[in-house]
Order: sequence, then structure tokens, then C-alpha cells
Amino acid sequence: MPTARAAPRSLFSPQVFLLQVGFSAMSAEAELAARKAAARARALARRAAADPALGAALARHLLAEMPPPAGVVVAGFWPIGGEIDLRPLLHALHGRGHPIVLPETPPRGRPLIFRRWTPDAPLRPGRFGTSYPEGAACRPDWVLVPLLAFDRAGRRLGYGAGYYDRTLAALPGVPRIGCAYAAQEMDAVPAGPYDARLEAVVTELGVIRCGKTG
Repeated sequence: MPTARAAPRSLFSPQVFLLQVGFSAMSAEAELAARKAAARARALARRAAADPALGAALARHLLAEMPPPAGVVVAGFWPIGGEIDLRPLLHALHGRGHPIVLPETPPRGRPLIFRRWTPDAPLRPGRFGTSYPEGAACRPDWVLVPLLAFDRAGRRLGYGAGYYDRTLAALPGVPRIGCAYAAQEMDAVPAGPYDARLEAVVTELGVIRCGKTG
């Protein structure tokens, strides 16, 4: 008696479909990563030509056009590399009575830890060239965010480790304001669904309030 042979697997079987979806997703992720890498290279070149001292003008614009509410805890950052110098703004906000916190960078995969800072506080060297105070950990009410590039839809390009995306996801409802040179603006920043968007960006030329289009 002949033995029944198994029917050949259809090219349209659920297993094949899932494989095709998986390969498509991997391809999309690889394409996005490549676009981000190219955008980072362009952004770093633009930033290298800028003057960190423009941070004083950035501070004036933020304090005049979009000051944080009285008394809120403001998260800033200590500049690294060619980032715009946020220290004039940190000192001004501290002088206005705002508690200031700066981020400590933990191992990859974890959100940032924000620690209290005062102008006389010593700083410790952290990961990736960062500096942070040894003050108590504190949750911010208002976050100033570093970046490599931004667009008017609020998309932000960071360094690629995902620290701020994870951190901002854990701070729902907390305003997030990008701080950058005007030259760091792009028409459209490559971004994925989990990349946190900004409410506004402040530069040496003024405050840009971002939309959610695109």
C-alpha cells in the first residue's frame, strides 16, 4: 500500500509569511540605522564649525521666551565635545531658585540618573566623556536635552546609545527642550517609532516650538 506523502509547504504558509515579515523588519531597521549614521556624520561636521560660547545667547533666549515655571527641578547637561555650552543657562537658572540636576550615565540599556548640582559642586568623570555631580538622585520636572541634530517636527538625533529615549519614556508629561546650535537643524531627522520627540528646541537664534507632523 503506498505511503501518503506530506504535502509540500506552500510559499504562502504562515511560517514563510512570518519569515518574510521578519526579514523586512530587519531590512527596515538596517536602513534606518544607515540613515542615522549618515546624518550623524553631517551633524558632527556642522557642529564642529560652531562656537560653544553661543550658549550665552541660547540662555538669554530661553529665559526670555520659554522660562521654566518657578521652582521646578530642571535637568541640564554638562557640555562634551563641541556641544553648545549650557553652563551660562545652568548658572542663571540656579540663580533664579531652580534646583538643577545633571545626568550620570549608567551602563548601556539603563536610563540616566539625575543628580543634584550646585555651582560649587565638584564633578566626577563619567562614561563617554561626561561629567556628573555626586549629589542626591532627583526626578526632574523639566528636561534640557542635548542632541546632534533636530527638525521642526521635534525629531532628535542623539549619539546612538538611546539613553535619552529610555529616560524620557520614563518621564511621561515632563517637558523636554532640545539645546543646540541653529546650524544643527535638518529638514527631516531620520527617526524610528521609539525615538523621543521634543516639544521645543532653543538655539542661539531663539526658541523653536516643534509640531508633531511627519
